[in-house]
Amino acid sequence: MPRTNQHGRSTRRQFLLAAGAGTATVLLARDSISWAQGTPVLKSFNGATASNGVQQFQSRPDLSPPQVVIDQPASGPLGGFIVTEVHGGTSQSGPLIFDQNGRIIWFNPLSPQPSFQHRAFNVQVTSYQGKPVLAWFEGEVVSAHGQGTYQIVDTRYRPVAQVQAQGGMVGDLHELILTPQGTALFTSYGQAHGRVRVKGVMKPVPYWYGVVQEVDIATGKLLFQWRSDHHVPLNYSYVPPGAKLGGFWDYFHINGIAIDPADQNLLVCSRNTSTIYKVNRKNGRVMWRMGGKHNQFRLGPGAHFAFQHDVRMWPGNVMTVFDNEGGPPRFGPQSRALTLAVDERRRRVRLIRADVHKPAIYSAALGSVQPLTGGGVFVGWGTSSYFSAYDSGGRVTFDGALATGGINGASSYRAFLQPWNGVPTAPPDIAVVRAKGNATVYASWNGATTLAKWTVLAGASHAELKPIGTADVAGFETGIALTNSPAAIAVSAVDADGRVLATSKTVTS
Repeated sequence: MPRTNQHGRSTRRQFLLAAGAGTATVLLARDSISWAQGTPVLKSFNGATASNGVQQFQSRPDLSPPQVVIDQPASGPLGGFIVTEVHGGTSQSGPLIFDQNGRIIWFNPLSPQPSFQHRAFNVQVTSYQGKPVLAWFEGEVVSAHGQGTYQIVDTRYRPVAQVQAQGGMVGDLHELILTPQGTALFTSYGQAHGRVRVKGVMKPVPYWYGVVQEVDIATGKLLFQWRSDHHVPLNYSYVPPGAKLGGFWDYFHINGIAIDPADQNLLVCSRNTSTIYKVNRKNGRVMWRMGGKHNQFRLGPGAHFAFQHDVRMWPGNVMTVFDNEGGPPRFGPQSRALTLAVDERRRRVRLIRADVHKPAIYSAALGSVQPLTGGGVFVGWGTSSYFSAYDSGGRVTFDGALATGGINGASSYRAFLQPWNGVPTAPPDIAVVRAKGNATVYASWNGATTLAKWTVLAGASHAELKPIGTADVAGFETGIALTNSPAAIAVSAVDADGRVLATSKTVTS
């Protein structure tokens, strides 16, 4: 039986999993026969199979991404792809892009098998040297933070640059910002020893501290560094010293950096002090503290936050915050996506909107909030693996989740709705299954964003290939049933305007 939510109802996501649904979203076979540009339209169907929330493909047996379940489809185009990653659970870990129908567009697994060691976090579309790129953290998770490097690839998925921390530090998973000046801002963690009062007695304690670094991407030169324990005392933490990770107390847990567009100074987000710090980008001085034990702002009704993630400052003194509402300890009944009005001069914060998920979601970690054109927001709900879009009035316009998500399953750190135009350098992939004089063609092209149709090419040999029909794309992998079994078969990827983008290898019997 499928599990029920706290209101006693089975979600569509749970029903699909319990029923052993073969796809994450229902993609019906295109079974009408017609003619287009002189070539018959062939039947197509979603070629993926799935088990326990993980997809498998004939044409790409090396890929095992999670199913994507759309609980509330969008009524119209969302204007982008969902850009995220998957880590943990039974699927492979890696960067992940899918469309609003749940169709995988690009998946880049970091290991042949599911792995809790090598992971990707914080995948996003950004810009480097004036061109669109994908960037992400890649490495291991150690004591609730990352130890690795940052990867940058172009629209053809070719490596452009790799960013590394400097001065003996190691890059962390929580933040990466590429600036128009060709620099990278990111988080890191270090170890030190100090003393803190425990039940009235000063005791020695080993601890983790948070670091912000800014480096020049081209040269690796360190341009700026900020260290939390030089500016934020240990006793500001809500996590007791006895709660140690890897033998060290994570008193600060840096999990975000943002650039204030008004003055280019930094906002540093600390989960374990439940505080946002504004930091002078020239001298590292803390300019103010928002939230936590030593809050310097008057927070209006509903504007509080706890153990927050993904703090961003936007033009017009607007701030977005993913309010986890607990660590533990737990401060509220559910996580929230906050939009706040910040008056720095008068030190006041007013709640503009607070978006919540139904059924209620409490994510003790991860999460993101992205403002959308038109006044809505797109929310990645952290450890629960849900993602949602809201309009300007707070109404849910789109909602879904990774099918393998939730407790002890796969998670995604942040989720963004972003435009992306990917054209892989590798050709499309093809597999052919022959049986009883018929053939079924399976076609896919990992990373192609403008793929709309497949043209099947067939003949007695590679030299005699001719188009025999066109099929609509029906999933990451499209299955196409043929009523005969030509000796040589290939497929061409075609866009919505009928342009051939690339052709696969030829499979011969």
